[in-house]
Amino acid sequence: MIVLSFVLLSLVHISTAQIAGVVCLQIAASISSSSNVFLPGSLSYTSDIFHWASSSSDISACSVEPGTAADVGKILQIVGASRTPFAVKGGGHTANPGFSSTPGVHISMSRFSEVTYNATAQTATIGSGLVWDDVYAVLDPLNVTVVGGRFSGVGVAGYSLGGGYSWKSNLVGLTVDNIVGYELVLPNGTLTQVTATKNPDLFFGLKGGLNNFGIVTRFIFKTYPQGQIWGGLITYTVPNMAAVNQAVANFASSVTDPKAQIFSAYNGAVGVPIMAQMLYYDAPVLPPGIFDEFLSIPFVTKDAGTRSLSSFVRLFPTNITTGSRSIFDTVPVTRYTPAIVDAILNETTFWSARLAPFGGLAVSYNIEPFLPSAVPSTNPATAFPGSRTAGVALCPTNFFFLWLPATSDDIFHNAMHQSVAQIKALAIAEGVLGSSKYTNYAMFDTPLSDIYGQNVPRLQSIKKAVDPLNVMGLAGGFKF
Repeated sequence: MIVLSFVLLSLVHISTAQIAGVVCLQIAASISSSSNVFLPGSLSYTSDIFHWASSSSDISACSVEPGTAADVGKILQIVGASRTPFAVKGGGHTANPGFSSTPGVHISMSRFSEVTYNATAQTATIGSGLVWDDVYAVLDPLNVTVVGGRFSGVGVAGYSLGGGYSWKSNLVGLTVDNIVGYELVLPNGTLTQVTATKNPDLFFGLKGGLNNFGIVTRFIFKTYPQGQIWGGLITYTVPNMAAVNQAVANFASSVTDPKAQIFSAYNGAVGVPIMAQMLYYDAPVLPPGIFDEFLSIPFVTKDAGTRSLSSFVRLFPTNITTGSRSIFDTVPVTRYTPAIVDAILNETTFWSARLAPFGGLAVSYNIEPFLPSAVPSTNPATAFPGSRTAGVALCPTNFFFLWLPATSDDIFHNAMHQSVAQIKALAIAEGVLGSSKYTNYAMFDTPLSDIYGQNVPRLQSIKKAVDPLNVMGLAGGFKF
């Protein structure tokens, strides 16, 4: 491998793709029969590099599906020695270009598809190649669950390494607060088990620190009893938006039952807003008074009632926009004031109209109220969020734009910056700006300090200790 690196580094006149092609052959010759390398044109390659947002995909020299942690280690050693760009993809739900795609070697974790429940330890071991739909399908019949993703199509790995706001977060904290162990392949190719006692620094870093410290092959989650829930999706249109805004603001300011959550998606196309309102209660019977205001507003569609967690998650398929170009960003708030709720509706109307002539398909602004218990200050420190303040909530607020032509990328990115600045200024004026932008929503050019705050120096120190050659710097993402 060292000889290979010198050869490749000397061939400065050939392209990254050509170098990566040679590395692909080296990987194919080194991995076991449990793993495979696929070239462009094959169905497996096409599936491996696919992202729900076309702007997040790239044409790689090859894709690799490792089937064992040992093979992941071999792959890391080869790309590290040759300094070949690479990507690691779990579910592929990032909206940031280059975060899990590359013109180099694309590593798909799809073969890490384990979901194993340990009733004695009350834990579940979950492979990093799954989406949350797969996990809930296994755990639902066992009447247990983990603190996982809220919507269909979201990958386990990126979500869990970025923080993880869940339907159970008001009760037990973020996803990172409920992971008790990681199987991690370090940048030098060594396999290690990371727990709070075995490696507290890495344990801290992996709780929100994304792919900076190696490649996670398996997560070990705490499990919780889970029966049926009450939940559903209701849509509203313009004539009732004022009443919907009031209901959202009232819920955010007054409902303190940790079993109750809402997700309010203000969606707009060509200047016409429509609200997709998700209601969730973590019990089969909805108590009176929790969602009465929402249920009394005239609606366009309604699908709400007692159901399994899996069926609830499937009500909101995030991959419904597959094929479009997309970007996320976020403004964290400590609470949603009526002024902010009204402003979000205004942004939805304004930007969906303004961006339509440039190939804009839709915009979506998502209000996500959480209680202070979702980010409990008493929990052990984690990479994300950068700070935990007793009694103060941290609500992520997702902004989402989608469009078609690649020639409009800069227009939509600039528009996102303007909209974020507008809502951020209002949040400051209202005294409700939150301390940390949510890792999994933050746009690609977000400064590390806006996400990790006071944790940045410690994270940089951990990164330097476990990855002195900066192998993980060859992959995309927020880098320490």
